[in-house]
Amino acid sequence: MFDLERWQEIFDTIRKNKLRTFLTGLSVASGIFILVILLGFGQGMQNGIAKEFEQDAATSVWVWPGVTTIEYKGMNPGRPIQLRNENYDFVATLFEDQIENKSPRLFVRNTFVNYGNESLAYNVQGVSSQFQFIENEFITLGRFLNQQDEDAKAKVAIISNKINREVFQELESPIGEFLDISGISFKIVGVYGDIGGEREEDRIYIPVSTAQQVFNGSDHLSNLSYTLPPVEDFDMAVAQSIKFKNDIKSYLQKAHTISPEDTSAIQVYNPMEEAKRFYSLMGGIKFFFWFVGVCTIIAGIVGVSNIMLIVVKERTREIGIRKALGAKPWSIVGMILHEAIFITAIAGFSGLIVSMGLLELVGPHVEVDYVLNPSVNFNVALTTVFVLIFAGAVAGFFPAWRAAKIHVIEALRDE
Repeated sequence: MFDLERWQEIFDTIRKNKLRTFLTGLSVASGIFILVILLGFGQGMQNGIAKEFEQDAATSVWVWPGVTTIEYKGMNPGRPIQLRNENYDFVATLFEDQIENKSPRLFVRNTFVNYGNESLAYNVQGVSSQFQFIENEFITLGRFLNQQDEDAKAKVAIISNKINREVFQELESPIGEFLDISGISFKIVGVYGDIGGEREEDRIYIPVSTAQQVFNGSDHLSNLSYTLPPVEDFDMAVAQSIKFKNDIKSYLQKAHTISPEDTSAIQVYNPMEEAKRFYSLMGGIKFFFWFVGVCTIIAGIVGVSNIMLIVVKERTREIGIRKALGAKPWSIVGMILHEAIFITAIAGFSGLIVSMGLLELVGPHVEVDYVLNPSVNFNVALTTVFVLIFAGAVAGFFPAWRAAKIHVIEALRDE
């Protein structure tokens, strides 16, 4: 039942002690504010890390050669390793049941690209038809490379949205146009976009078989790339990718007479393994943010409890008179609790509104490495406020219970 007199008493007490009430509320509001901001930036860091891994397929594995650093079986260190078609074919056969998509890649070096009289500064790469899915790319015009292109060693090329905008802006479509790559004409059959953004769109793709034949690639490959079948459980996906990484590295070390201890000769990049490291780190950071925020809130709750103790001390004589007039202990408890809960609730919701508003206004414009769109789940933040209010009630209960236990005679003697 709404008790008007009770609320009048609460507001009278607040008016008499404006500064004290304000500072107490500020400590509580700042606790919620700090917690929400920290959780928002924690989520922003998680979003940023996830964005970094979006540029390639989640289950991708990349293999590239290096230089030996350890003498092994009579082979001197400093020996460059060269991947070949036979390595790619053997891995595709040996680990067929573990692979979803596969593609070799050849970086075509020392080429010049022209369109008409315009010289273009883009790199050329030979890939297979499945490279689109490994690199997380999508087609906006035409098509991607296909198996027929590889088998026929066709002189076709795929350009990016960025290249299309920068070079072919005057055309309705670049499909059917020809690029001159080191004096050889390649017909444009598709335009792709990359999830990773424009930084991944400086490439012109041609069939790897064409690149090897036309540009003296022989049977050389620059790297090997794969995706593994997706699994629902993240830990299982990580374990699967680590096993594949170790298996393929072991095979290539044997095939090229490399010491198992040599970590430089064969490099294998596994995004799932890196993601696990980052997410484990994020778990620790989020725990730290929660710890700091909760400690700040506890400090505010302690402040509320102290203020309520002071209120009880100041109103001891008043409480004695109330009890002498027949006030029940629980009415005394309710009087003190109402004030504690009111201050905590107003301060908590104020801190929540300000922090959520700040994240909504500033969050989408934050452009920091590994931090993207800081935000916090509203339900989590609201639940935190209600927990705070409950904690405020608990903090106010002990001073209230102390007030209820005051003996009438002692209270009336209080000065």
